[in-house]
Amino acid sequence: MASRSETSETLRNKCAACFRQFNKMEHLVEHMRISSHSVHEPMCGICKKHCRSFESLREHLIGPLPKQECKNIFSVLGCKFCLTILDSYNSLMIHQERCQLSNLNAGLIARMSNIGLRDNLTNDSGYTRGPQVVALACKMVGGGSDGSLDLCGRVCLIDENENIIFHTYVKPPIPVTNYRYESTGIRSEYLRDAMPLRLVQSKIQNFLCNGEPMWKIRPRGGKARILVGHGLNHYLDRLQLEYPAMMIRDTATYPPLMKTCKLSNSLKYLTQAYLGYDIQTGIQDPYEECVATMRLYMRMRSQKHAVEDHPLASDPQNRNNFASWRQAELERMSAEEMLAISRSDYYCWCLDS
Repeated sequence: MASRSETSETLRNKCAACFRQFNKMEHLVEHMRISSHSVHEPMCGICKKHCRSFESLREHLIGPLPKQECKNIFSVLGCKFCLTILDSYNSLMIHQERCQLSNLNAGLIARMSNIGLRDNLTNDSGYTRGPQVVALACKMVGGGSDGSLDLCGRVCLIDENENIIFHTYVKPPIPVTNYRYESTGIRSEYLRDAMPLRLVQSKIQNFLCNGEPMWKIRPRGGKARILVGHGLNHYLDRLQLEYPAMMIRDTATYPPLMKTCKLSNSLKYLTQAYLGYDIQTGIQDPYEECVATMRLYMRMRSQKHAVEDHPLASDPQNRNNFASWRQAELERMSAEEMLAISRSDYYCWCLDS
């Protein structure tokens, strides 16, 4: 049987974020050095455990092996979409009406049925309210001898209010050998006189940069627009577009929205799990996907996290927080003190607010 002093020492070596326990303080220090725990991680509203993603938080609350105490409370007072804990059942009912966006989906489908072709791409020289945010989605047709080469056949851009800024069919630079009609709804006649890829590329590039040279684009204080989407690297590649990574918000690679094994979740799953409605049930419309990614982005951006002067582990001011030469000093700290100086290893979208 472990002595009381041994038990006390083990508790002292317990991580204040994820609750892992270590035999020695030096092991806890090494854990904090590589874990990048921070206020930006999804956190259980009951036991305050930090999780690396919302999927791991969901497993903690309602998974196959949840923490039983948290599961019992969550089953009564928890929102299954944003995983928040409310203080009463009535508060939960009011919250879920706002949190579940399926009631907005009927209007979305009606708007999709009359989408038409739009081109409202205009530059804006104003700096008044921070970077504008737009969402982009494409539908791919097939090229090559077996039709497996992705070619952009349709593209859509929307603003923060889900208004269509740009929507057009795209004429690929090489022949289409598979229109993939069952999923894209695209026919050969739609692309016969469609806008050429080069023109689409130029229009979108100019709109995103908003009058700024590519080399001058910066995340804050500039005119360039934040670009939201799911699998954006593939879209940009097919559109032959270049855009700075610091201005891209991709729901496929955003750590809190990824699987516990750090693989991407599908947009269909994310929309059903975090917004409460289904997409991609038949012919897939890029406008529908733009709206889903914009709503996911807004949900992630609206999280209220504690304000930090230097929130990223990569910020120069944080480079010595867990330096090896501080080992003796760190081992004298409590777990809570080490958590206080720990910083995130990814850019939390709440910082866009």
